[in-house]
Amino acid sequence: MLNSKRHLLTRPLLVFMATMILANIAGHMYQFLLPLYVQSLGANISQVGLFFTIGAIAPLAFQILGGWLSDSIGRLQAIAIGSLAGAAGYIVFLVAPSWHWLLLSTVAGAMARAFVAPSYQAFIAEQSTEETRGQVYGLAEGLFMVVGVVGPPLGGYVSEHYGYKVMFAAAGLLYTVATIIRLFMARSAHRAEKETAKHRERPSLAGLKNSLLALAALITAGGIVTWIMISDGVRDVSYRLAFELQPLYMQNIAGLSNSQIGWLASISSVMTMLLMTPAGWLSDKKGERVGIVGGFLLIVFGMAVFLNSRLFAGFAAAWLMFGVAEALIGPAYNSLISKAVPEKLRGTAFGVFSTSLGLISLPAPYLGALLWERFGPQVPFYVPIVATLIMLPVMWIKFKLPKAETGDKIIQEESLVSGGG
Repeated sequence: MLNSKRHLLTRPLLVFMATMILANIAGHMYQFLLPLYVQSLGANISQVGLFFTIGAIAPLAFQILGGWLSDSIGRLQAIAIGSLAGAAGYIVFLVAPSWHWLLLSTVAGAMARAFVAPSYQAFIAEQSTEETRGQVYGLAEGLFMVVGVVGPPLGGYVSEHYGYKVMFAAAGLLYTVATIIRLFMARSAHRAEKETAKHRERPSLAGLKNSLLALAALITAGGIVTWIMISDGVRDVSYRLAFELQPLYMQNIAGLSNSQIGWLASISSVMTMLLMTPAGWLSDKKGERVGIVGGFLLIVFGMAVFLNSRLFAGFAAAWLMFGVAEALIGPAYNSLISKAVPEKLRGTAFGVFSTSLGLISLPAPYLGALLWERFGPQVPFYVPIVATLIMLPVMWIKFKLPKAETGDKIIQEESLVSGGG
């Protein structure tokens, strides 16, 4: 079993995963506590929602650009650029005198994620075959989930005992180390790819336009890419209504501490880490829709438990379900997208999907906060339950991709349908 894992994960991917783990332990130290930190700097519930709504604007400016640059200048080079921006964001976290200043950190973090995430997903796809892609995504993301095991409880403990500033200083140090390693990786990759770069399309507005037009043809053709966008849009809006409010609900309503909230995220990540590899195998053998639909069913059950809990044990049970759901959904979704989109468009595609969903769900955090204040703290959490139940049969019917159909074949067929050559 160990040898097979080594065969699935190439050496470049292992080194890359090491830097992702360092950087994202840093991110997970504060991610789940950020609503509480915003509140500690003087924001009320509606202002917390407004903060995350305004913060969601920043990724829209970078995500398509990040994916396109990933396709144009190389995965590791794009990641290096984003990492420098992310490191700058930690400085703002340390010196911010009020919650308004944290918006600058969200801009820097958005640029980092926009440049890193599409490259990360595309890089994994290129380090695997069609037959093993679900397993590679599952194994890579399973290793990556160590960040969720270590980061949240570490951030919760440090913030509770030493304060938020010390927590951000420690997280910033980890992220800086990861950034330095990524810069060296990008430099080495640039030297090794000089010959390849001669044949690679140089970044240009015309190239970006052509990539976007090709993706637009896929998205509007009524095929599987269309339904990925529709289902993800409904899901993203409904979940963004509630996600940033979860820590506030658990602390303000149920009385959980920062450490307990951190441990919940760790519990979820342990389950995800243990199950990512078998979930990837399930995706390869039974089809991506099995993992996607099964995962979302578990989220519905988990949200029901969440809403009926007032003790740590009840919330822990909900987060166990969320962890299993993430393991089922993550590799299946990534595998489905990578198979439905041609290789040369994958980086741009992941960026476009993220941007489109971010635009659709832009007002969701603020609307969720308004629902909390006007109708009660439980109301925002009912929305994702209802939306998920509506979309489940749609995903089961539409997310069926024959093994023989890769992204390049799909785009050829849909170009013919739309009248292209």
